Amino acid sequence: MHLRPSSMGAAASGSREATWWDKCRAETPGCKHVIHFNNGGAALQPQCVLDAVQHYQQQEAVWGGYETQRRLSRELSLPYTALAELLNCSPNEIAIVGSATSAWAQVFHGIPFKPGDVILTSLAEYGSNYLAYLQMQKRSGVRVEVIQETPDGDIDIPHLQQLLAQQPRPALVSISHVPTSSGRVYDAAAVGAAAAAAGVPFLLDACQSAGQMPLDVQQLRCDFLTGTSRKYFRGPRGIGFLSSSSSSMAGWEPAMIDIHGAHWTGKDSYTFYDGAVRYEQYEVSMAAKAGFGAAVQYCLQQDIARCWQRTQQLAEQLRQMLSQCVPGVTLQDRGAQLCGIVSFTLSSHADAGAVREWLESRQPPINVSVSGAGSSRLDFTARGLQEVLRASVTYYNSEQELEVLVQALQELVDSAQQGDQSRV
Repeated sequence: MHLRPSSMGAAASGSREATWWDKCRAETPGCKHVIHFNNGGAALQPQCVLDAVQHYQQQEAVWGGYETQRRLSRELSLPYTALAELLNCSPNEIAIVGSATSAWAQVFHGIPFKPGDVILTSLAEYGSNYLAYLQMQKRSGVRVEVIQETPDGDIDIPHLQQLLAQQPRPALVSISHVPTSSGRVYDAAAVGAAAAAAGVPFLLDACQSAGQMPLDVQQLRCDFLTGTSRKYFRGPRGIGFLSSSSSSMAGWEPAMIDIHGAHWTGKDSYTFYDGAVRYEQYEVSMAAKAGFGAAVQYCLQQDIARCWQRTQQLAEQLRQMLSQCVPGVTLQDRGAQLCGIVSFTLSSHADAGAVREWLESRQPPINVSVSGAGSSRLDFTARGLQEVLRASVTYYNSEQELEVLVQALQELVDSAQQGDQSRV
């Protein structure tokens, strides 16, 4: 079944009334140049974020770095207040650091694991996190146990409860809310409830859910939540964040401290400053921090519940179009709830990287990404996959852009069926 000009194309034209996402597209310079389906990697920034970053850098050039930090203190406080509103926590429970990995590592590597301690994680855990578990296994003798999944791809809560009832009690539950390898959304609230009932701390990597869907740390019952600026928040690269409950941050020290978060009180003593600032370091890109504040504020202004609803609608529409219109496509998403990340493979093209490059070479360029086995090895191995193409949509994408992607893939598959391998 080939896609033909349809009502979707007409809906994206000037024949209909402008919508709120049309306004978002108009406020996004990149929408004039590319068709961007790599929002789960690094989304296109709205103009207000670009303005915030450039303004801060211009002020630094005029007044100096430290002086600008004092002059623009309001802009630098915005990430804390905006994230607190979005996540339902206090601003002093937010830390801003150089990346989501740094935020996650500040928590994980600060836990004083002992030989025999058990870390519980998911089948689709992110590669960087799992490498940290393996490193801790080598260094400290911990054991990593994987929570089973239900047939529809969610966390098996009864199995988690069984693991949590072990003696000695597990030291940590640590999962990624939205894995990199598919569009599934784990039931993190159910995981948090089970961990809390067992008295086991819960570390939630929300890199691909924060900014995409509503998150409430009180409902999630996570002790720590980490995320990034560059993905669905549509902020600059080089900034991540951590949310830590006041009670949880008192449990362990951060992995690394400096004079920004701790006070050197004597030759052999120090104390922490109040709040999550203890997880921060003195040096971070202040311009990116200001841009991140603008990005989170923009997210709040758009109403994240509304953004989430549209993202889900677009993703479901794309899944239907791919399965109905592109021969040889296999959708690789599984889960009780799916999000804006659409993963798939093409039987005619085993090299997903070559497909990505071909799409990017078109005019206008179509941006997708590739997830390989190293990014989520347990999940890829269980499903017999080496790599998947990943089209991650968000609310500013248009129905017409979905159509352009599907038509391009049709063209690619048709060429392969006709024996023309020159395209890829």
